[in-house]
Amino acid sequence: MNIFNGKVAIITGAGSGIGKALAEELACRGAHVVINDINAERIRSVSEGIAAAGGAVTASTLDVSNYDAVKKMIEDTAGAHGRIDYLFNNAGIAVGGPAEDFSIDDWRTVIDVNLYGVVHGVAVAFPLMVNQGFGHIINTASIEGLVPVATNPSYVTSKYGVVGLSNALRIAGADLGVRVSAVCPGFIKTAIFTDSKLINIDRQKSIEAMERLSGVTPEQCAKDILRGVERNQAFIVVTAFARILWWLHRLSPDYILWRVLVDYRKLKKEGVILK
Repeated sequence: MNIFNGKVAIITGAGSGIGKALAEELACRGAHVVINDINAERIRSVSEGIAAAGGAVTASTLDVSNYDAVKKMIEDTAGAHGRIDYLFNNAGIAVGGPAEDFSIDDWRTVIDVNLYGVVHGVAVAFPLMVNQGFGHIINTASIEGLVPVATNPSYVTSKYGVVGLSNALRIAGADLGVRVSAVCPGFIKTAIFTDSKLINIDRQKSIEAMERLSGVTPEQCAKDILRGVERNQAFIVVTAFARILWWLHRLSPDYILWRVLVDYRKLKKEGVILK
């Protein structure tokens, strides 16, 4: 049974990567997708592609760190359609580098988008869904919200926050008809690794190191996420490697912290980290 057919789904950060793939897959399954992204050109291209394929789509530019803008988008969607079935809080950015080299702006920029962007969506959509008696909020975190990585301290901070928020909301919504899931992808072949700001990191060597990992395409990731939504999973962990890391971290957190430290030292030795 296709649970997405005829439903209303909002996807933030839908201009590329996982968000784009989610929008296209949901539209193919009959959902009316309400997509937005801070990049006007990208979101226009995605919208045109979905419409050309016969999908139902509404698109706009949006900065998720702006609460008033997020509030208006969600309320306008609910007003136009009479309900919201799914909210995919997916927009995200990253800044990579050693923590000692981060400015306060490097911390704030990532946390404002990755964590407060989710909080803004939740603050509006959760009570709306409680009032309508149904709905599912899907928050994109990361395997780095379950297992820390030293080269992305602000990203890790934001994604751990998203996981904690999602778990708390899942409990709060359990008796109110609202479902909540945290998506924790491993390596997905998206542009985030080329678009991100890097501090004292060799970009090419960093990309090459990531490509040695076992990853999946955004399209496969979207299918895995929607399978998890269908099953109402609390944690939707994408890629086999990410699931193994998560399992090992739960089994022995100290071992994983030691293993990540070894890898961090290796990145320094290989010149990925330029100091």
